[in-house]
Amino acid sequence: MKRLIVIRHGKSTWELNVRDHDRVLLQRGIDDAHLIGDHLKGTAFKPDAVWSSSAARALQTATLITEKWDYSLELLRINRSLYTFDASELRSVVSQCDDTIETLAIVSHNHGITDFVNFAGSTRFDNVPTTGVVIIEFDTTKWTEITTGETVFNLFPKDLK
Repeated sequence: MKRLIVIRHGKSTWELNVRDHDRVLLQRGIDDAHLIGDHLKGTAFKPDAVWSSSAARALQTATLITEKWDYSLELLRINRSLYTFDASELRSVVSQCDDTIETLAIVSHNHGITDFVNFAGSTRFDNVPTTGVVIIEFDTTKWTEITTGETVFNLFPKDLK
């Protein structure tokens, strides 16, 4: 079985005059990442690997959440290919994961996140909000063979406020 933890980056600012790739989290995004991370650390969902988009807001989110998991930041992998808004590209990135990894966490962007979890999971979401987490399990031993799995968990910041 393969387990995929899909995380949308936290709420970011549009007010700074920077490239999209360089946008950083708002205080709300930071607070939500801490809130989600605190809740996830009390679950059985621990990643063997964490991959983040190279965008500043995604990397900040990944750092804040993985800190709560006690996941070594030295192992956090920045994957520029996760800087995408396309579900098929997300699937392609995930399919490249080494099969020795049972649980992979990815931090990426919408609309790709919502489209991907709706395609790959058993639960439909109108929108995965910022800092939202959806966990899908796949009945396979190979990442290249993931198709449709079972959505086993979802958590959004509003659920904890």
